[in-house]
Amino acid sequence: MSTDNRSPAETTETAGTAETAGTAAGDAGKRPARSKGASVLGWILTIGLTVVAPILTYDTLTDRGWSEFAALLAGSVWPVLDSAVMIAWRRKVDEFAVVTLVFLVITAVVSLLGAHTARALLVKDSGVTGLFGLLCLGTLLAPRPLMFYFGRKFATDGTPASTAWWNGMWQYEGFRSTLRTMTLVWGVAYVVEALVRIALAYTLSTSAMVVLSPVMIYTVLGALAVWTAWFGRRRAA
Repeated sequence: MSTDNRSPAETTETAGTAETAGTAAGDAGKRPARSKGASVLGWILTIGLTVVAPILTYDTLTDRGWSEFAALLAGSVWPVLDSAVMIAWRRKVDEFAVVTLVFLVITAVVSLLGAHTARALLVKDSGVTGLFGLLCLGTLLAPRPLMFYFGRKFATDGTPASTAWWNGMWQYEGFRSTLRTMTLVWGVAYVVEALVRIALAYTLSTSAMVVLSPVMIYTVLGALAVWTAWFGRRRAA
């Protein structure tokens, strides 16, 4: 016969831990409540700092005599600020922010190389989204595809409970295959989008591309988001 020498406090603590673990295991597929206000505010900040602010910066600076190249380069500061605000808000550096900052650094470095013309900068910027598409395709060989981290960014509100829920869903084969399929589609879509934007950069005027380029980026993003939501519901069903 075994003897339990633990104190009542230790016994209670162990029982509570076991109960919590059991609840967590049983609720692995149950999504916690999400803060809609935080999600909406995050999207407003992202759209304002990555679409609206760069366009206004370009228009204002070129009207004041700045070159098109310098105005475009100055406008690229806003997406960096967006990433910094998100990091300060969440008080942690997630994979989404890291990927965003890495590509912004690549854009800045590449922009300083080669021909310093507005058209060259637009082409290089399009090349960066193409690299994103290639990165998506490359992560299909990694333990977890890129859309796992992007999904965690946009499908949760960043709280520990929602993050733990998303991480726990990886145990399901259907969840894994769904995210890998999404990563494949996103990768191919952005490679094609980059090629189209590069072609348009040599066809349209710089002022037209300053407006069209972010519109194309977020139109593709919106279309992919709608498809992703539809595909996710279909796979869940």
